[in-house]
Amino acid sequence: MNNNPLVYPYSSQRMAVYAKNGMVATSQPLASQAGLDMLKKGGNAIDAAIATAACLTVVEPTSNSLGGDAFALVWTKGELHGLNASGPAPKAISMEKLKEKEINEMPKHGWVPVTVPGAPAAWTALSKRFGKLPFKEVLKPAIQYAEEGYPISPTLGRFWQKAYNQFQSSLTDELFSEWFRVFAPKGRAPEIGEVWSSKGHVATLSAIAETNAEAFYRGEIAEKIAAFSKETGGYLRKEDLASYEPEWVKPISISYKDYDVWEIPPNGQGLIALMAFNILKGFDFTEKDSVETYHKQIEAMKLAFSDGQKYITEQSHMTVSVEDMLSEQYGALRRSLIGEKALLPEAGKPDACGTVYLAAADSEGNMVSFIQSSYMDFGSGVTVPGTGIILQNRGHNFSLDSNHVNCLEPGKKTYHTIIPGFLTKGKTPIGPFGVMGGFMQPQGHVQVMMNMIDFKLNPQAALDAPRWLWTHEKTVEVEHSLPLHITQALMRKGHDIKVTADPAVFGRGQIICRDPDSGVLVGGTEARTDGGIASW
Repeated sequence: MNNNPLVYPYSSQRMAVYAKNGMVATSQPLASQAGLDMLKKGGNAIDAAIATAACLTVVEPTSNSLGGDAFALVWTKGELHGLNASGPAPKAISMEKLKEKEINEMPKHGWVPVTVPGAPAAWTALSKRFGKLPFKEVLKPAIQYAEEGYPISPTLGRFWQKAYNQFQSSLTDELFSEWFRVFAPKGRAPEIGEVWSSKGHVATLSAIAETNAEAFYRGEIAEKIAAFSKETGGYLRKEDLASYEPEWVKPISISYKDYDVWEIPPNGQGLIALMAFNILKGFDFTEKDSVETYHKQIEAMKLAFSDGQKYITEQSHMTVSVEDMLSEQYGALRRSLIGEKALLPEAGKPDACGTVYLAAADSEGNMVSFIQSSYMDFGSGVTVPGTGIILQNRGHNFSLDSNHVNCLEPGKKTYHTIIPGFLTKGKTPIGPFGVMGGFMQPQGHVQVMMNMIDFKLNPQAALDAPRWLWTHEKTVEVEHSLPLHITQALMRKGHDIKVTADPAVFGRGQIICRDPDSGVLVGGTEARTDGGIASW
């Protein structure tokens, strides 16, 4: 990256967006516009991020929900703040209870993987601490879209149809009937261009807006969630919701080529991205489209994942410190393992999932990196009657092996995939970035930031560039746009390469950068989805 982050020698077919007064970038244009509306009403980037996040629970319900989690990195008044709004396992659940029911691995759907939702609490925490507009005002766009409806966009329609096809055969229990009533009201998934609305979302969002989410955690909505759980064999109780509070945390970082890359500390997997950067910073990269570049990136990521999946869980339960995992000595040790051929590290097999990421910036210098998810498409599938709330299945990441650091325990937070990122240079903020998509996220963070820092690509070009995804052992999925000679050279190095046509596999990202001198903003949005930037 040049000293001026807005001047790059490389451009892509899709042009980066420039603006001065404010910018919101996310995977759904209607949500981006909702955030921009807040800026035009006198709100700041935090207000814009909350409005966008709330709106996304309505206009992109395949990937996030009112029953999901959220994380945020907020730059304001010269300081970076971190918010962890992930929820713990219910206090009534335990490995012993599951094994009595002959459940030996965490399922994807139903009550077992449901954890306490954190997203509504994240919105109110951000609003109270940093927002300018009334919370009720910020949630108006989401309520309006839920009430009046909106036309289904192309990528959303494809994900919705895919989930419906799967749920038709797999979610046959009466527990899931509300999901079909709300999200397949005509006995099918809504079609692209068809208008969909949800009165349940209207009622819940309105109650959240009126009570600063008190109704969700300690009022009428909490009562509905807890009652439905108790009636249908769930583990979530009023006490779990009433005791929940999001946590303000100190962001963690690694210095990489004169820049600082920032992530949220565990229980999130942002540490994996930082470990990979710690390994890669010992190499000199001069050419992006080089087999050596791709080989070293993949090998570093495999090593970082093998550590992350062994040690990351809620920080109070970790047996190894973050500082030790990011030490210069350990980075050098792991770097020394990278040779000419593909390694076979000890690691699990990552899965794909649904998440939304957004970035927002205003003319005052505030910037927000925000990510929100209900985990895999439509989460647990458990939908609370009359509320529009799909409860997340984040608990699917728990292990039922009592010897594993991330084993299920009552009230414990699991290893979490969703991670917001932020880039600074010294004490100067460059901006928020993120790539959503399950275990693709740290891999996406490394690839797009190296595209900007090492290879001088602008934010849009950094997102548009071909991506790869390490899945397990020596298997790496690559986009069809990756040059054939590189694909073949990686195979000769021992990588098991699979060319994948589905763009969703490789995540969906957003980036906003600020020129430290002029304050001009430049943004990139994801071409692999319905991404849109709203700016002025």
